[in-house]
Amino acid sequence: MDYNRFFDGALNRLHDERRYRVFADLERIAGRFPLATWHTPKGERSVVMWCSNDYLGMGQHPKVVGAMIETATRTGTGAGGTRNIAGNNHSLIQLEHELADLHGKEAALVFTSGYVSNQTGISTLTKLIPNCLILSDALNHNSMIEGIRQSGCERVVFRHNDMAHLEELLRTHRGRPTLIVCESLYSMDGDIAPLSKVCDLAEKYGAMTYVDEVHAVGMYGPRGAGIAERDGVMHRIDILEGTLAKAFGCLGGYIAGKTNVIDAIRSHAPGFIFTTALPPAVCSAATAAIRHLKTSQWERSRQQDRAARVKAILVAAGIPVMSSDTHIVPVFVGDPELCKKASDLLLEEHGIYIQPINYPTVPKGTERLRITPSPYHEDALIDQLAEAMVSVWERLGLRLNEKSLAAE
Repeated sequence: MDYNRFFDGALNRLHDERRYRVFADLERIAGRFPLATWHTPKGERSVVMWCSNDYLGMGQHPKVVGAMIETATRTGTGAGGTRNIAGNNHSLIQLEHELADLHGKEAALVFTSGYVSNQTGISTLTKLIPNCLILSDALNHNSMIEGIRQSGCERVVFRHNDMAHLEELLRTHRGRPTLIVCESLYSMDGDIAPLSKVCDLAEKYGAMTYVDEVHAVGMYGPRGAGIAERDGVMHRIDILEGTLAKAFGCLGGYIAGKTNVIDAIRSHAPGFIFTTALPPAVCSAATAAIRHLKTSQWERSRQQDRAARVKAILVAAGIPVMSSDTHIVPVFVGDPELCKKASDLLLEEHGIYIQPINYPTVPKGTERLRITPSPYHEDALIDQLAEAMVSVWERLGLRLNEKSLAAE
Protein backbone atom coordinates (compact mmCIF):
# COMPACT_ATOMS: atom_id res chain seq x y z
CA MET A 1 0.00 0.00 0.00
CA ASP A 2 1.40 3.37 -1.05
CA TYR A 3 0.27 5.66 1.78
CA ASN A 4 2.27 8.60 0.46
CA ARG A 5 -0.14 9.06 -2.43
CA PHE A 6 -2.94 10.01 -0.02
CA PHE A 7 -0.91 12.80 1.53
CA ASP A 8 0.57 13.94 -1.78
CA GLY A 9 -2.93 14.05 -3.24
CA ALA A 10 -4.24 16.14 -0.38
CA LEU A 11 -1.39 18.63 -0.77
CA ASN A 12 -1.73 18.73 -4.56
CA ARG A 13 -5.41 19.63 -4.25
CA LEU A 14 -4.50 22.58 -2.06
CA HIS A 15 -1.90 23.71 -4.59
CA ASP A 16 -4.36 23.31 -7.48
CA GLU A 17 -6.95 25.43 -5.67
CA ARG A 18 -4.29 28.03 -4.78
CA ARG A 19 -5.04 27.42 -1.09
CA TYR A 20 -1.70 26.01 0.04
CA ARG A 21 -0.47 28.13 2.93
CA VAL A 22 3.12 29.22 3.50
CA PHE A 23 4.18 30.61 6.87
CA ALA A 24 6.73 33.40 7.09
CA ASP A 25 9.60 32.87 9.54
CA LEU A 26 9.06 35.91 11.75
CA GLU A 27 10.58 37.05 15.02
CA ARG A 28 8.83 39.79 16.96
CA ILE A 29 10.94 42.46 18.66
CA ALA A 30 9.81 43.37 22.17
CA GLY A 31 9.65 47.12 22.64
CA ARG A 32 9.54 47.78 18.88
CA PHE A 33 6.16 46.26 17.95
CA PRO A 34 4.84 46.19 15.20
CA LEU A 35 8.35 45.75 13.79
CA ALA A 36 9.61 42.20 13.35
CA THR A 37 12.54 40.37 11.80
CA TRP A 38 11.78 38.21 8.77
CA HIS A 39 14.24 35.33 8.41
CA THR A 40 14.66 34.44 4.73
CA PRO A 41 17.09 32.22 2.80
CA LYS A 42 18.75 35.47 1.69
CA GLY A 43 19.15 36.80 5.21
CA GLU A 44 17.24 38.87 7.74
CA ARG A 45 14.89 41.73 6.87
CA SER A 46 12.93 44.17 8.97
CA VAL A 47 9.17 44.10 8.31
CA VAL A 48 6.03 45.73 9.70
CA MET A 49 3.35 43.38 11.01
CA TRP A 50 -0.17 44.43 9.97
CA CYS A 51 -2.16 41.29 10.79
CA SER A 52 -1.25 40.39 14.36
CA ASN A 53 -3.96 39.34 16.80
CA ASP A 54 -1.90 40.94 19.58
CA TYR A 55 -4.33 43.79 18.99
CA LEU A 56 -3.08 46.10 21.74
CA GLY A 57 0.58 45.14 21.75
CA MET A 58 0.27 43.75 25.28
CA GLY A 59 2.71 40.96 24.41
CA GLN A 60 5.51 43.50 24.81
CA HIS A 61 4.09 45.54 27.71
CA PRO A 62 6.64 45.88 30.54
CA LYS A 63 4.10 44.78 33.18
CA VAL A 64 3.25 41.63 31.23
CA VAL A 65 6.82 40.70 30.33
CA GLY A 66 7.96 41.51 33.87
CA ALA A 67 5.29 39.30 35.44
CA MET A 68 6.29 36.40 33.21
CA ILE A 69 10.01 36.75 33.97
CA GLU A 70 9.46 37.12 37.73
CA THR A 71 7.19 34.09 37.94
CA ALA A 72 9.39 31.90 35.72
CA THR A 73 12.42 32.83 37.82
CA ARG A 74 10.53 31.97 41.01
CA THR A 75 8.58 28.84 39.97
CA GLY A 76 10.28 27.49 36.83
CA THR A 77 8.96 27.13 33.31
CA GLY A 78 6.39 24.33 33.28
CA ALA A 79 3.20 23.51 35.16
CA GLY A 80 4.30 19.98 36.04
CA GLY A 81 1.17 18.14 34.99
CA THR A 82 -2.57 18.28 34.48
CA ARG A 83 -4.78 20.21 36.88
CA ASN A 84 -5.83 16.86 38.38
CA ILE A 85 -2.27 15.81 39.20
CA ALA A 86 0.34 18.48 39.95
CA GLY A 87 -0.44 21.33 37.58
CA ASN A 88 -3.01 23.24 39.62
CA ASN A 89 -0.70 26.16 40.38
CA HIS A 90 -1.43 29.29 42.43
CA SER A 91 -0.89 31.64 39.47
CA LEU A 92 -3.55 29.78 37.50
CA ILE A 93 -6.06 30.04 40.34
CA GLN A 94 -5.38 33.79 40.60
CA LEU A 95 -5.93 34.11 36.85
CA GLU A 96 -9.32 32.39 37.06
CA HIS A 97 -10.38 34.73 39.87
CA GLU A 98 -9.30 37.70 37.76
CA LEU A 99 -11.31 36.47 34.77
CA ALA A 100 -14.44 35.82 36.84
CA ASP A 101 -14.17 39.36 38.19
CA LEU A 102 -13.62 40.78 34.69
CA HIS A 103 -16.88 39.30 33.43
CA GLY A 104 -18.90 39.69 36.63
CA LYS A 105 -19.37 35.92 36.91
CA GLU A 106 -19.15 33.54 39.85
CA ALA A 107 -16.37 31.41 38.37
CA ALA A 108 -14.04 30.95 35.41
CA LEU A 109 -12.12 28.01 33.99
CA VAL A 110 -8.89 28.30 31.98
CA PHE A 111 -8.00 26.02 29.06
CA THR A 112 -4.84 25.71 26.99
CA SER A 113 -6.29 27.75 24.10
CA GLY A 114 -9.40 29.54 22.95
CA TYR A 115 -9.97 26.75 20.44
CA VAL A 116 -9.95 24.12 23.18
CA SER A 117 -12.20 26.16 25.46
CA ASN A 118 -14.86 26.26 22.74
CA GLN A 119 -14.35 22.75 21.47
CA THR A 120 -14.45 21.01 24.84
CA GLY A 121 -16.62 23.61 26.61
CA ILE A 122 -19.55 23.46 24.21
CA SER A 123 -19.41 19.68 23.74
CA THR A 124 -19.23 19.00 27.49
CA LEU A 125 -21.90 21.53 28.43
CA THR A 126 -24.47 20.23 25.99
CA LYS A 127 -23.80 16.55 26.76
CA LEU A 128 -24.84 17.35 30.33
CA ILE A 129 -28.25 18.67 29.16
CA PRO A 130 -30.63 15.87 28.08
CA ASN A 131 -32.14 16.32 24.59
CA CYS A 132 -30.29 19.61 24.14
CA LEU A 133 -30.83 21.53 20.90
CA ILE A 134 -28.05 23.84 19.74
CA LEU A 135 -28.92 26.92 17.68
CA SER A 136 -25.73 28.12 16.02
CA ASP A 137 -24.99 31.28 14.06
CA ALA A 138 -24.03 30.54 10.45
CA LEU A 139 -20.65 32.29 10.78
CA ASN A 140 -19.50 30.73 14.03
CA HIS A 141 -15.81 29.84 14.31
CA ASN A 142 -14.56 26.35 13.51
CA SER A 143 -13.79 25.69 17.20
CA MET A 144 -17.46 26.24 18.04
CA ILE A 145 -18.59 24.08 15.13
CA GLU A 146 -16.28 21.28 16.27
CA GLY A 147 -17.56 21.56 19.83
CA ILE A 148 -21.12 21.31 18.55
CA ARG A 149 -20.27 18.34 16.33
CA GLN A 150 -18.54 16.47 19.14
CA SER A 151 -21.50 17.03 21.46
CA GLY A 152 -23.65 14.68 19.40
CA CYS A 153 -26.61 17.02 19.96
CA GLU A 154 -29.01 18.17 17.28
CA ARG A 155 -27.83 21.41 15.70
CA VAL A 156 -29.79 23.94 13.69
CA VAL A 157 -28.01 26.86 12.04
CA PHE A 158 -29.67 30.28 11.98
CA ARG A 159 -28.79 32.89 9.37
CA HIS A 160 -25.99 35.19 10.45
CA ASN A 161 -27.22 37.77 12.99
CA ASP A 162 -30.80 37.15 11.80
CA MET A 163 -32.93 37.50 14.93
CA ALA A 164 -36.18 36.78 13.10
CA HIS A 165 -34.82 33.43 11.95
CA LEU A 166 -33.51 32.69 15.44
CA GLU A 167 -36.91 33.41 16.96
CA GLU A 168 -38.61 31.23 14.37
CA LEU A 169 -36.40 28.31 15.40
CA LEU A 170 -36.94 28.98 19.11
CA ARG A 171 -40.70 29.11 18.58
CA THR A 172 -40.63 25.84 16.63
CA HIS A 173 -38.75 24.07 19.42
CA ARG A 174 -40.42 25.84 22.36
CA GLY A 175 -40.07 23.90 25.60
CA ARG A 176 -37.00 21.94 24.53
CA PRO A 177 -33.65 22.56 26.33
CA THR A 178 -31.79 24.90 23.98
CA LEU A 179 -28.37 26.54 23.83
CA ILE A 180 -27.88 29.59 21.60
CA VAL A 181 -24.28 29.77 20.43
CA CYS A 182 -22.83 32.87 18.78
CA GLU A 183 -19.86 35.20 18.70
CA SER A 184 -19.94 38.80 19.82
CA LEU A 185 -17.52 40.04 17.14
CA TYR A 186 -16.96 38.09 13.93
CA SER A 187 -13.30 38.45 13.08
CA MET A 188 -13.30 38.03 9.31
CA ASP A 189 -15.96 40.64 8.52
CA GLY A 190 -15.60 42.72 11.68
CA ASP A 191 -19.35 42.84 12.39
CA ILE A 192 -21.04 42.59 15.78
CA ALA A 193 -23.86 40.38 17.05
CA PRO A 194 -27.02 42.05 18.42
CA LEU A 195 -26.42 40.57 21.87
CA SER A 196 -29.27 42.43 23.57
CA LYS A 197 -31.74 40.91 21.12
CA VAL A 198 -30.16 37.47 21.52
CA CYS A 199 -30.68 37.78 25.29
CA ASP A 200 -34.26 38.98 24.82
CA LEU A 201 -35.08 35.89 22.77
CA ALA A 202 -33.25 33.54 25.12
CA GLU A 203 -35.21 34.88 28.08
CA LYS A 204 -38.49 34.81 26.18
CA TYR A 205 -38.10 31.16 25.17
CA GLY A 206 -36.12 29.83 28.14
CA ALA A 207 -32.85 29.15 26.28
CA MET A 208 -29.28 29.29 27.57
CA THR A 209 -26.70 31.53 25.90
CA TYR A 210 -23.04 30.88 25.06
CA VAL A 211 -21.12 33.83 23.58
CA ASP A 212 -17.59 33.75 22.17
CA GLU A 213 -15.84 37.07 22.94
CA VAL A 214 -12.32 36.14 21.79
CA HIS A 215 -11.93 39.10 19.43
CA ALA A 216 -13.57 41.53 21.85
CA VAL A 217 -12.10 40.89 25.31
CA GLY A 218 -9.60 43.58 26.19
CA MET A 219 -10.88 45.67 23.28
CA TYR A 220 -14.35 46.88 24.30
CA GLY A 221 -16.16 47.89 27.46
CA PRO A 222 -15.03 50.16 30.32
CA ARG A 223 -12.83 47.39 31.77
CA GLY A 224 -12.14 45.46 28.58
CA ALA A 225 -14.63 42.67 29.22
CA GLY A 226 -15.91 42.78 25.64
CA ILE A 227 -18.98 43.64 23.61
CA ALA A 228 -21.34 42.21 26.25
CA GLU A 229 -19.94 44.65 28.80
CA ARG A 230 -20.07 47.53 26.32
CA ASP A 231 -23.70 46.77 25.50
CA GLY A 232 -24.72 46.27 29.14
CA VAL A 233 -25.82 42.63 28.75
CA MET A 234 -22.94 40.75 30.35
CA HIS A 235 -25.09 39.72 33.34
CA ARG A 236 -27.73 38.25 30.99
CA ILE A 237 -25.39 35.82 29.22
CA ASP A 238 -24.99 32.38 30.78
CA ILE A 239 -21.50 31.51 29.53
CA LEU A 240 -18.89 33.89 28.15
CA GLU A 241 -15.85 32.46 26.38
CA GLY A 242 -12.64 34.32 25.70
CA THR A 243 -8.96 34.09 24.92
CA LEU A 244 -5.75 35.25 26.55
CA ALA A 245 -3.90 35.10 23.22
CA LYS A 246 -5.22 38.18 21.43
CA ALA A 247 -5.76 41.53 23.18
CA PHE A 248 -4.17 40.18 26.37
CA GLY A 249 -1.04 39.18 24.45
CA CYS A 250 -0.43 35.77 26.08
CA LEU A 251 -1.77 32.23 25.61
CA GLY A 252 -4.82 30.25 26.68
CA GLY A 253 -8.62 30.34 26.60
CA TYR A 254 -11.38 30.35 29.20
CA ILE A 255 -15.06 30.26 29.99
CA ALA A 256 -16.90 32.16 32.73
CA GLY A 257 -20.34 31.61 34.25
CA LYS A 258 -22.17 30.32 37.31
CA THR A 259 -20.19 28.18 39.74
CA ASN A 260 -22.18 24.99 39.21
CA VAL A 261 -21.99 25.24 35.42
CA ILE A 262 -18.25 25.86 35.42
CA ASP A 263 -17.67 23.12 38.00
CA ALA A 264 -19.70 20.62 35.98
CA ILE A 265 -17.62 21.35 32.88
CA ARG A 266 -14.39 21.19 34.93
CA SER A 267 -15.41 17.77 36.22
CA HIS A 268 -16.41 16.25 32.87
CA ALA A 269 -14.44 17.96 30.05
CA PRO A 270 -11.79 15.68 28.47
CA GLY A 271 -10.03 18.68 26.93
CA PHE A 272 -9.53 20.04 30.42
CA ILE A 273 -8.92 16.87 32.44
CA PHE A 274 -6.38 15.17 30.19
CA THR A 275 -4.03 18.02 29.24
CA THR A 276 -1.19 19.79 31.00
CA ALA A 277 -2.10 23.05 32.72
CA LEU A 278 -0.84 26.43 31.57
CA PRO A 279 2.56 27.27 33.11
CA PRO A 280 2.54 29.68 36.06
CA ALA A 281 4.59 32.27 34.16
CA VAL A 282 2.02 32.45 31.36
CA CYS A 283 -0.79 32.77 33.89
CA SER A 284 0.95 35.60 35.74
CA ALA A 285 1.58 37.45 32.48
CA ALA A 286 -2.08 37.11 31.48
CA THR A 287 -3.23 38.30 34.90
CA ALA A 288 -0.99 41.35 34.60
CA ALA A 289 -2.44 42.17 31.16
CA ILE A 290 -6.04 41.82 32.38
CA ARG A 291 -5.43 43.97 35.45
CA HIS A 292 -3.77 46.68 33.40
CA LEU A 293 -6.56 46.80 30.82
CA LYS A 294 -9.25 46.92 33.49
CA THR A 295 -8.13 50.46 34.31
CA SER A 296 -6.12 51.73 31.35
CA GLN A 297 -8.13 53.23 28.48
CA TRP A 298 -5.16 54.41 26.43
CA GLU A 299 -4.60 51.16 24.52
CA ARG A 300 -8.25 50.78 23.51
CA SER A 301 -8.69 54.44 22.59
CA ARG A 302 -5.48 54.61 20.62
CA GLN A 303 -6.23 51.36 18.79
CA GLN A 304 -9.66 52.61 17.73
CA ASP A 305 -8.06 55.83 16.50
CA ARG A 306 -5.50 53.88 14.47
CA ALA A 307 -8.14 51.59 12.98
CA ALA A 308 -10.28 54.56 11.96
CA ARG A 309 -7.30 56.27 10.34
CA VAL A 310 -6.29 53.14 8.42
CA LYS A 311 -9.83 52.77 7.07
CA ALA A 312 -9.99 56.44 6.06
CA ILE A 313 -6.57 56.47 4.38
CA LEU A 314 -7.18 53.23 2.47
CA VAL A 315 -10.66 54.29 1.34
CA ALA A 316 -9.26 57.64 0.21
CA ALA A 317 -6.66 55.76 -1.84
CA GLY A 318 -9.33 53.65 -3.54
CA ILE A 319 -8.52 50.38 -1.75
CA PRO A 320 -11.71 48.23 -1.48
CA VAL A 321 -12.10 48.19 2.31
CA MET A 322 -15.03 46.04 3.39
CA SER A 323 -17.54 47.63 5.76
CA SER A 324 -16.64 47.12 9.44
CA ASP A 325 -17.64 48.91 12.63
CA THR A 326 -14.81 47.40 14.66
CA HIS A 327 -11.02 47.25 14.85
CA ILE A 328 -10.90 44.70 12.01
CA VAL A 329 -10.05 46.18 8.59
CA PRO A 330 -10.85 43.61 5.85
CA VAL A 331 -9.75 44.41 2.29
CA PHE A 332 -11.56 42.53 -0.47
CA VAL A 333 -9.63 40.64 -3.16
CA GLY A 334 -12.00 37.83 -4.21
CA ASP A 335 -9.47 35.46 -5.74
CA PRO A 336 -7.17 33.03 -3.86
CA GLU A 337 -4.21 33.30 -6.23
CA LEU A 338 -4.32 37.09 -6.44
CA CYS A 339 -4.77 37.32 -2.68
CA LYS A 340 -1.62 35.26 -2.16
CA LYS A 341 0.28 37.30 -4.77
CA ALA A 342 -0.77 40.57 -3.14
CA SER A 343 0.43 39.30 0.22
CA ASP A 344 3.74 38.11 -1.26
CA LEU A 345 4.41 41.41 -3.05
CA LEU A 346 3.63 43.47 0.03
CA LEU A 347 6.09 41.42 2.04
CA GLU A 348 8.87 40.95 -0.50
CA GLU A 349 8.89 44.43 -2.05
CA HIS A 350 7.49 46.66 0.68
CA GLY A 351 8.36 44.94 3.96
CA ILE A 352 4.67 44.74 4.94
CA TYR A 353 3.35 41.48 6.39
CA ILE A 354 -0.37 40.78 5.87
CA GLN A 355 -1.31 37.11 5.66
CA PRO A 356 -3.90 36.22 2.96
CA ILE A 357 -7.25 34.93 4.22
CA ASN A 358 -8.83 32.30 1.99
CA TYR A 359 -11.12 29.27 2.08
CA PRO A 360 -12.02 27.56 4.42
CA THR A 361 -11.52 30.52 6.77
CA VAL A 362 -13.80 32.58 4.50
CA PRO A 363 -16.12 31.42 1.68
CA LYS A 364 -14.64 30.98 -1.79
CA GLY A 365 -14.85 34.19 -3.78
CA THR A 366 -14.49 36.38 -0.68
CA GLU A 367 -10.72 36.05 -0.22
CA ARG A 368 -9.24 39.07 1.49
CA LEU A 369 -6.39 40.68 3.36
CA ARG A 370 -7.26 41.23 7.03
CA ILE A 371 -5.55 44.24 8.57
CA THR A 372 -5.40 44.74 12.34
CA PRO A 373 -3.92 48.13 13.32
CA SER A 374 -2.42 48.39 16.79
CA PRO A 375 -1.88 51.41 19.05
CA TYR A 376 1.72 51.43 17.84
CA HIS A 377 1.11 51.86 14.10
CA GLU A 378 2.12 55.49 13.63
CA ASP A 379 0.88 57.79 10.85
CA ALA A 380 3.99 57.23 8.74
CA LEU A 381 3.47 53.45 8.79
CA ILE A 382 -0.18 53.91 7.77
CA ASP A 383 0.80 56.15 4.86
CA GLN A 384 3.40 53.59 3.76
CA LEU A 385 0.77 50.86 3.91
CA ALA A 386 -1.61 52.79 1.65
CA GLU A 387 1.10 53.60 -0.90
CA ALA A 388 2.27 49.98 -0.98
CA MET A 389 -1.24 48.59 -1.39
CA VAL A 390 -2.04 50.95 -4.26
CA SER A 391 1.20 49.91 -5.96
CA VAL A 392 0.43 46.21 -5.54
CA TRP A 393 -3.21 46.62 -6.63
CA GLU A 394 -2.15 48.41 -9.81
CA ARG A 395 0.54 45.85 -10.57
CA LEU A 396 -1.87 42.92 -10.21
CA GLY A 397 -4.71 44.65 -12.04
CA LEU A 398 -6.97 44.51 -9.01
CA ARG A 399 -9.94 46.84 -8.90
CA LEU A 400 -9.45 50.18 -7.18
CA ASN A 401 -12.41 52.29 -6.13
CA GLU A 402 -12.70 55.93 -7.09
CA LYS A 403 -10.32 57.90 -4.93
CA SER A 404 -11.78 60.35 -2.43
CA LEU A 405 -10.26 63.33 -0.65
CA ALA A 406 -7.27 62.30 1.43
CA ALA A 407 -7.89 61.82 5.13
CA GLU A 408 -6.50 64.41 7.50
